[in-house]
Amino acid sequence: MTFTRYAIYFAPPADAGWSKWATGWLGWDMEAGREAAPPEAGALDVAAITATPRKYGLHATMKPPMRLATGTDEAQLRAACAALAATRTPVTLDGLQIDRLGRFLALRPVGDVTALNALAAACVTELDAFRAPAPDAEVAKRRAAGLSAEQDTNLVEWGYPYVLDQFRFHITLTGKLPKGDLPAVEDYLASELAPLLPQPFVINDLALMGEAEDGRFHLIQRYALSA
Repeated sequence: MTFTRYAIYFAPPADAGWSKWATGWLGWDMEAGREAAPPEAGALDVAAITATPRKYGLHATMKPPMRLATGTDEAQLRAACAALAATRTPVTLDGLQIDRLGRFLALRPVGDVTALNALAAACVTELDAFRAPAPDAEVAKRRAAGLSAEQDTNLVEWGYPYVLDQFRFHITLTGKLPKGDLPAVEDYLASELAPLLPQPFVINDLALMGEAEDGRFHLIQRYALSA
């Protein structure tokens, strides 16, 4: 399969009960490379609620999607991911919780995120030689959304505003929802997903992802954090 962009994700383990449920909720199984059956959700329009994040699959972004720089290729990126993972140890947090990020709903970590943020920063900085500069139109679009000075600096230096000190680990569960719809969706997820969430929450590996020509992301390979 030919990929247009690559990213480094935390991809939840496919065999965990919570991630199986949440994969169905989003409707795309990036590990199997196929659509996933949604849960029964009564009056909620799950397809509409999850339309925006569906193509990415169940994940947390560690290094945002990037086009490969001239002179680099997927094989080199795979080797660099393996080398990075071999220098890092697993990260353990107290758990996950459902949280609001503006008008989005996501899973956020509970506990000390120092080691987690350091892992994400390493993904951003140590693999940046593989990132081609973003097109001017993409940069302009991000700036039009309104960025702080630090976020704009990140955009210029690392290709994305919300990295390093601006990074917030999250596993997206919805698109941007109307304010009036948030409580019902939040209540449903609290009832169905929250009881399944892991305690503790452990990140054992990093996942190299590829974006296919149709915009869907596929898991290429996992790399164990094995230092």
